[in-house]
Amino acid sequence: MRTLDYTELRGIVEDQPYNLFFATVSGAHLYGFPSKDSDVDLRGVHVLPVGEVVGLQTGPETLDRTWFQNEAEVDLVTHDLAKFLRLMLRRNGYVLEQVLSPLVVVTSPGHEELVTLADACITKWHAHHYRGFGKTQWELFGKTRELKPLLYTFRVLLTGIHLMRTGEVQADLRELVGGPAYLPELMAAKAEVEHGPVEGPSAEVVERDVVRLQVLLDEAEAASRLPEVPSAAPALNDLLVRTRLAAR
Repeated sequence: MRTLDYTELRGIVEDQPYNLFFATVSGAHLYGFPSKDSDVDLRGVHVLPVGEVVGLQTGPETLDRTWFQNEAEVDLVTHDLAKFLRLMLRRNGYVLEQVLSPLVVVTSPGHEELVTLADACITKWHAHHYRGFGKTQWELFGKTRELKPLLYTFRVLLTGIHLMRTGEVQADLRELVGGPAYLPELMAAKAEVEHGPVEGPSAEVVERDVVRLQVLLDEAEAASRLPEVPSAAPALNDLLVRTRLAAR
């Protein structure tokens, strides 16, 4: 596994044309199963100044850059703060994972405030996000039979189950319980080869375990005491207004 160089990554993201609210590492590094040749997925938020949001010509809501750094592919995607906050108020677990990622490259007082508000964005409807993401990855595994989409399938299902039961966003597969006993073996295999095939459990065993977790996610959602709607909208709006005015 390639060690993340945070000093180097910080230099990369700070080359963005707008001030960064935060930037964190997502993808396989966050999920706990990077390989020696894994991409580095950087995700975050930039802040458009007032002049680029109130006029006829507005700034970019999303910036996306991909390049190679020391033989590693680095992918940086940032959204303007307003767009990102709207995503947080929807059933989008992906953006919550980005905000709460412990792999922090760039932070700010606003990011720290956003971390405290993340819990108030979590609802039982986030189960739909993890169910849909799991279905997509499971279908991809059916086509490729590769380790990566299978591990993504297990990761998102277990994250969704954990979220419904505890209200905690946990994206690291190593920290999640309830997966099949052969998961550490698959994670170790992926650490060596990013796009390697699945060796070990039979197709029947794997399908049985995926279906079991899909059922558990449905049951966890039905039993969840999480709210139906987020309560963070007023506080997020206040954060956006204060940040935008300060960025003039």
